[in-house]
Amino acid sequence: MGIEFEEVLWLLLLIPLGFVLFLFAKQGIDRKRKIIPILRGCTMGMLILALANPSIVLPEKAKPVIFLADRSASVSLQEDRILDFLNRSVHSKNERDQYGIVSFGENAAIEHTVSDERNDPEQLAGEIKEGNTNLQEGLEFSSNLLPRGGRIIAMTDGKETMGAGEDVIPLLKGKKIEVDWVPLTSDTKEDVAITEVSAPSIQYEGEETTLTVNTYSTTKKEIEMRLTLNDQLIIKKNHQVQEGNNEFQFKHVVGESGLLVYKAEVFSKGDGSPENNTLYHLARSEGAAKVLLVENAGEESALTPLLNSAGFTVDVYKPEQLPDKVTSYLQYQTILFDNVAATSIPEEKMLLMEKSVKEFGRGFIMFGGSDSFALGGYFKTPIERLLPVDMDVKGKKELPSLGLVIVLDRSGSMDGQKLSLAKEAAARTVSLLRDKDTLGVIAFDDKPWDIVKTKPLTDRKKAEEKIRSISPGGGTEIYSSLQQAYGSLLNLPLKRKHIILLTDGQSASSGSYQALVEDGHEKQITLSTVAIGEGADRGLLNNLSQWGKGRFYDVTDASVIPSILTRETVITTRTYIEDQPFYPRVASSDWSALFKDGVPQMNAYIATSLKGTARMELESGKNDPVLATWRYGLGRSFAFTSDTSGKWTGDFAQWQGWPAFLNELVTRSFPDIRSNPFSIDVEEENENTRLKLSSSEGNVSPLEVAVLSEDGKMIPATIRIKAPGDYEVVFEERLSPGLYNMNISKKGKEGGSFQTGFSVPYSKEYSFKGGYQSLDTIVEETGGRKTSSVKGAFRELHSPSFKKQSIQTMLITAGFLLFFCEIFIRRFGVAPIKLVFDLIKPPKTSPEVKEKTSIEQLGRKVKKEHRYDEGKRPDRQPASEVAKEKKESVKEVNREKKKEAPVVNDDDDRLKRLLDARKRREK
Repeated sequence: MGIEFEEVLWLLLLIPLGFVLFLFAKQGIDRKRKIIPILRGCTMGMLILALANPSIVLPEKAKPVIFLADRSASVSLQEDRILDFLNRSVHSKNERDQYGIVSFGENAAIEHTVSDERNDPEQLAGEIKEGNTNLQEGLEFSSNLLPRGGRIIAMTDGKETMGAGEDVIPLLKGKKIEVDWVPLTSDTKEDVAITEVSAPSIQYEGEETTLTVNTYSTTKKEIEMRLTLNDQLIIKKNHQVQEGNNEFQFKHVVGESGLLVYKAEVFSKGDGSPENNTLYHLARSEGAAKVLLVENAGEESALTPLLNSAGFTVDVYKPEQLPDKVTSYLQYQTILFDNVAATSIPEEKMLLMEKSVKEFGRGFIMFGGSDSFALGGYFKTPIERLLPVDMDVKGKKELPSLGLVIVLDRSGSMDGQKLSLAKEAAARTVSLLRDKDTLGVIAFDDKPWDIVKTKPLTDRKKAEEKIRSISPGGGTEIYSSLQQAYGSLLNLPLKRKHIILLTDGQSASSGSYQALVEDGHEKQITLSTVAIGEGADRGLLNNLSQWGKGRFYDVTDASVIPSILTRETVITTRTYIEDQPFYPRVASSDWSALFKDGVPQMNAYIATSLKGTARMELESGKNDPVLATWRYGLGRSFAFTSDTSGKWTGDFAQWQGWPAFLNELVTRSFPDIRSNPFSIDVEEENENTRLKLSSSEGNVSPLEVAVLSEDGKMIPATIRIKAPGDYEVVFEERLSPGLYNMNISKKGKEGGSFQTGFSVPYSKEYSFKGGYQSLDTIVEETGGRKTSSVKGAFRELHSPSFKKQSIQTMLITAGFLLFFCEIFIRRFGVAPIKLVFDLIKPPKTSPEVKEKTSIEQLGRKVKKEHRYDEGKRPDRQPASEVAKEKKESVKEVNREKKKEAPVVNDDDDRLKRLLDARKRREK
């Protein structure tokens, strides 16, 4: 038994309190005046003790036990054994003993709260990430459930792949917690794992290189090995593996330059852990520059033969073939868009290209045409962000009057991403229109709803808010909605009228669509349609666009919807194309040598606006950009607003310097990337991932790093210098297994950048080497046992647990009582308190002790003696004797007064008055 204080520092206040009381006691103050400060000091002392939150510590007979169950992947087949051990242990406990159940993997979760109830657990259902074994997390979580000591029984194979269990030992010893270990055997699955992939870090185009793949197998069996290079399959072979370690070597001729990403995969029947079937290796190949060219479907770009003849390696893609990994774009020095519409490129792929330019220094060039820039729907897209020009034009006030009605499907099937993107697209359209342009928005389910009434646009913000407030509804009624849209535009005095219909379903009713649309076209109303998803009536929507002389869009990726509406709005104005022949003016000295003999004539270009920090290199007679450039992040982008086919470029494309112009333009967009001078080692530490960068050059310059995952997500990282030539990159969290791309550059953007990457392997949880073992040390240090028996689960603890009983409330109550006592005494004095004690004090029966006469009794005696009548007095005493008796009475009264406490009350006043009266009579 003892006492503990949770807030010990409050006790320091007792020192000044005691000092003040000591000084007060040294003063010669009578007894009555000392009572008040003593009571006040005791009150303050009680409150100070209460602030320290004291508790009485009492021993506890019950034994608290936490069962810690491993549910990581390495013991995923051992759950039945764990449950059996739990059930048998629970039935062996005493009635007072308490237990709880915690499961853990990468994280920890409670399965059964601490109590003395005997409930048989049927399953372990906590949400656990099984990819790692974090014993440290499990022990810390369990110790929080044992604030007064107890026992933790860990049921695990002991292979730690995350955290450090030994770091918890001081905490466990401080709380007097014992740790027992019930060993589990790791699952014996039939499994084949790739343990290592290696190849030369620097390779050369055209050389033959050797790839080495190491595997580990639990049994002898047949496997299929696949090797890919930059997502292209290069080797596929069947092999026989033996039990244990196996090594395979493959020959391969390097046919490309740039970053090389090798991926090794193994497949076999009955594989128990597919998580360990893949590993990556990164290398770099020196060779010719590579260019990614994107051209329109059904068209062949005129750039391909010109670039090939200039010595570039050109890979041609259609929009729908574009890769969805950032690594695929980093293989190229620059990306070219030749008259490609944004409506065929999902926004996620645009984001990957933007990050390739901004974070990894890749180049980007957009060439013009009827499907490019604003006409291609690039307004407010990631591609517009990286270009040196804005899609919007400065002269919107000169555009012809426009009436636009958007008919938007809000049926239940549109709920989610489709409706969200459609609303964003409609709101984006508002910002493209001029003031006084006419806009209407109709949303339909089983009937049409006017969201924005068809009238001149006066309040853009209010219109956008109404559009974004559209919510999903019921069915799909197209005909009446389309009919309402035509009716709203029919009699308006506008030069151009256009309707855009978006839907993912089929109309619930039929009508004469052809008559409706053709009648509208006769009144100068055009119609474009957008089919979203597989459920849309593509046949009807395609026919509607043909009858309405508009365009039909078949959308499989909803992220292109904003680009479609943007493009439709821009095309309807028909004023972005400047088609008056002109001679471009050279605005940059970088091109002076090429155009020393003059600049050929051009026929047309797309109007754009130069961004603030961009540089004009060629401009039209109207001061619009024909060629513009700027630096975007680490990369450089160019905008050439005419086409490459010769239709718009005219004499410029027939000019003999045209190939040299293209060659220099592409070359200027290339990044300044050097071969990576750093070696990279990946380390997994507790809660985060670290990279060690080592360079033989002994650099001490501060560096910057940009790290992207395969899907283009930016990974926050910090880099610091450890020693000359040695750097450490620290990530905020532990990275998931997979491939990561990294760009290393010197601060200040001097000296170029170094593009590289690294691979985070699968967790050691799936490795046959297992993880670190620390449980033996933990068991020994905490005084536990390594056992498989249930008998000792609830045995006596080396350090019995205890319970605490707080006395804070009692101290506060006592302090308030003393405070009220002080108030009572200050108001009424101590006589009432003394009287109460006299009444409850037992009478003294000893004959030797004489009863003292109180002042009150003496007063009554004096009163009685002097309240007499001379005529009735039985015996008269002489005057001298009477005087002597009076003197004796007065002396006795004075002696009694000195014995009594000096408290002034009504009895004292009355006695004084009696004595005064007696003196007057004597006189």
